[in-house]
Amino acid sequence: MSTTTEDATAPATEPTSAAPSPLGWSLAALLREWSAHVAAACADVPHGGRGYEVLAAVTHDAPPTQAALAARLGIDRTVMTYLLDELAGCGLIERQQDPADRRARRIVPTDHGRVVLAELDARVRTAEDALLDGLTTAERDALRHLLARAADRAAPGDDRCAVVARVVDPAP
Repeated sequence: MSTTTEDATAPATEPTSAAPSPLGWSLAALLREWSAHVAAACADVPHGGRGYEVLAAVTHDAPPTQAALAARLGIDRTVMTYLLDELAGCGLIERQQDPADRRARRIVPTDHGRVVLAELDARVRTAEDALLDGLTTAERDALRHLLARAADRAAPGDDRCAVVARVVDPAP
């Protein structure tokens, strides 16, 4: 079998075992671009992507206390106070007295907050799809599934929101 010039210069579709894996670079590049896309999608929410994370956490999980929410998302408690004040000022969340501990306040989404979160979820999904536009829908779904599976195995028990918050915005 002869090798043509075209065959010799065609890019390899499968990495060879001798080539180093670009996994670190690939993950870093995707996270950097994902962060920029999500920040743009959430620009009209107080504190952008971080505000979105807080709204998502209080909507999708049991209503946390302010301290628990700050710890879970890796946000300084003082910063969390200002962030929650702004989200409450926009009518997205409210602080409700904890029936089990009158000194504690639970953070809960308002009906308006739930509507806004649904819109933000759709925008974030659109931003993610734009980021992965070189892949088919099936490939995007497979990538999401495989990355989630690998991350769960690599860091069992880690809070996903906290991990993203630490990597994307490590400042308190």
